[in-house]
Amino acid sequence: MARAPLSPEEPDAATLARAAEQTAGTLLAPAAPHRLAVVPAPQQVQPDPTADWVLPADAVIVSSADPAALAVAEQLAQLLRPATGYPLPVTDATTPEPAGGIALVLDDSAGLGAESYSADLGAEGYRLDIGAEGYRLDIATDGVRVTAATAAGLFYGVQTLRQLLPAAIESPSPVTERWALPGGAITDAPRFPYRGAMLDVARHFFAVEDVLRVVDHLARYKLNHLHLHLTDDQGWRIAVDSWPKLTTVGGTTEVGGGPGGHYTKADYQRIVSYAAAHHITVVPEIDLPGHTNSALVAYPELAPDKIAPPPYTGTEVGFSYVDPADERTYDFVADVLGEVAALTPGPLLHIGGDEAFKVKGEVYTGFVERVQRIVADLGKTVVGWHQLAPAAHLDGRVLQWWGTNGEDPTTVDAVRRGARLIVSPGNHAYLDMKYAPDTPIGHDWAGLIDVRKAYDWDPGTHVADVPAEAVLGVEAPLWTESVTSLADIELLLLPRLPAIAELGWSTRATHNWADFRDRLAGQGPRWTTAGITFHRAPEIPWPTAPTIPTQRNMPQTDTATP
Repeated sequence: MARAPLSPEEPDAATLARAAEQTAGTLLAPAAPHRLAVVPAPQQVQPDPTADWVLPADAVIVSSADPAALAVAEQLAQLLRPATGYPLPVTDATTPEPAGGIALVLDDSAGLGAESYSADLGAEGYRLDIGAEGYRLDIATDGVRVTAATAAGLFYGVQTLRQLLPAAIESPSPVTERWALPGGAITDAPRFPYRGAMLDVARHFFAVEDVLRVVDHLARYKLNHLHLHLTDDQGWRIAVDSWPKLTTVGGTTEVGGGPGGHYTKADYQRIVSYAAAHHITVVPEIDLPGHTNSALVAYPELAPDKIAPPPYTGTEVGFSYVDPADERTYDFVADVLGEVAALTPGPLLHIGGDEAFKVKGEVYTGFVERVQRIVADLGKTVVGWHQLAPAAHLDGRVLQWWGTNGEDPTTVDAVRRGARLIVSPGNHAYLDMKYAPDTPIGHDWAGLIDVRKAYDWDPGTHVADVPAEAVLGVEAPLWTESVTSLADIELLLLPRLPAIAELGWSTRATHNWADFRDRLAGQGPRWTTAGITFHRAPEIPWPTAPTIPTQRNMPQTDTATP
């Protein structure tokens, strides 16, 4: 049964004033451009210059009754209310119709987007289905309709709708604006099922609120995985009840000698829940057998010589490792991975495996094979950096490739044995690389990565002799040796993150640098309005004099604005 809209039946003075203002804006403002230009580029776009729609002050958002669809409808309302000042009540219906407002429609038979991507990736019930993420957005004079087979598809349709509104929609307070959408239809679905970014919270620790802000950035550009690098030499960031000193001792340091920090289990669950609400799966990484100095400081019995090393706050790699010959090490691994897996509803568990320079040959592969089995026994799918490739294959294993040369016979052999790839080339996708020599933070060991270099490559063909069907998708890692604040994170993410997002979402046929740079330029005023830090890359034609909408003083009433 449909619920009543969550608003009074009779409009109050504030609503009437907003309606009058909206009518005046509709009559006096120039028509919106008819370019359905968004990032990532949609599969199919059919503009209709005769079908522009203007959001009315009394608009209602009507959703299918499914709770997940209603949650997306409420998210849409929360996106639109601050800048518009409109109530935008949310209701449900068996057959949602726009009726001058916005309808979100779940339709299992919609057949939207690409065909399903199906793969046995080890974890029970883990199915990657890019068709399920597709949506259709129809904009006409009588309202807006988003149709999808799943709530995830509706969510991605909402992100497109958001970008088509004026940049002022990102304002945290009401502004005077003509809230117009250009008429037409968009049919869309992703190219790859895995589209992600990584945040290193080990080299420098970041508060929960900072991580949630990163989730918002990923969601805006239809990325669906957040990889958290939770442990490294400089700090251990996730509470483990069975080994409490990992955080009370190992979590108190970071690069440069700062205080470090860690996430309680409640903190981590808050991140996971917030990400899930934005259709993002968290992929936790416990880096093994190397990058473990913080664990050895806390528990020296894990060290090969059983002596606690000093805390490390530098940036070198490859010197630390847990003892692969001691059974106590595997008890530690099983306990830690077990507790992290229990907190993580997503199917993927990342075990690192990179830069273990002092654990060589069969000792290394033997360690990896035991840890892979521990992950499988927990019901999770193992992910690791591509250095895991020589180890025996385990059903569903995923390798994250971060090389800088597309020729990699060892990884190709692992793929032939059944491994799948997440592609993160260091010289294209590593967002801790500097844009230019004068970028104030970041590295350059993999070269400089300007926006064009982040955009001009193809995840499906980048690693030679790996077939496209073995590529799950793309991820953009951000290592934080030189990153100390949310502003630093945003400076390195933006505007390159949307470039990586487009490679993961959009079909190769849409790849066009000249078109992308123009669409990306339109994101600048949105970030500015939202108070988001970004690098004004010189190769992007950013608007030189963005219009700042007039702040509105809302009429005083006895009833608070919803």
